[in-house]
Amino acid sequence: MNKDAIAAAKAVYDIESQCIQGMAEYFDEEAFSKAVDLLLKAERIGASGCGHSGIICQHFAHLMCCVEQPAKFISPAEAIHGGMGFLQKGDVILFASRGGKTGELLPILDICKQKGVKVITVTENLESPLAKGADVVLKQYVNRETDKYNSQGTTSSTSLAVIFHMLQTAIIEESGYKNEQFALIHPGGAVGERLNK
Repeated sequence: MNKDAIAAAKAVYDIESQCIQGMAEYFDEEAFSKAVDLLLKAERIGASGCGHSGIICQHFAHLMCCVEQPAKFISPAEAIHGGMGFLQKGDVILFASRGGKTGELLPILDICKQKGVKVITVTENLESPLAKGADVVLKQYVNRETDKYNSQGTTSSTSLAVIFHMLQTAIIEESGYKNEQFALIHPGGAVGERLNK
């Protein structure tokens, strides 16, 4: 590899760590607490996003299942072809959209309003349609993406994942979730072996 490529790769450490540190300045305790409360009270949780945001939403759904808050990723394409039948009144959907204007998510927002599904939106744009239509908005902060063109969904994926990790961490504390519960549903792999000794 040439020296420029090595330097660019190593710079990712600084770019993404600076982003995580900067996120703390945008933490809204009231909004975050409300989001945790909605997630804890929901019988079912959906998560939806496109591209990198959608992939991290799949991670979020798994995080919720790991603390026994039933959740699934709802593909934006499938949502408007019957997939929104999964969520009922009083349930919650989480939208992830950095710009808050993802066209594929807007019809899903309309369905949520008609069905009485609560909406949590994670976005940088607090004036966006997905933010204004939400019951709770969690501010996303991204300093820059890691590539030289500032266009790949790298740092933005990390910042989104950090928000989801914060939600799961808070839910464990608020719900009193026990490691023994996790051991039951996670018997596989090295983690399962450690938990079930």
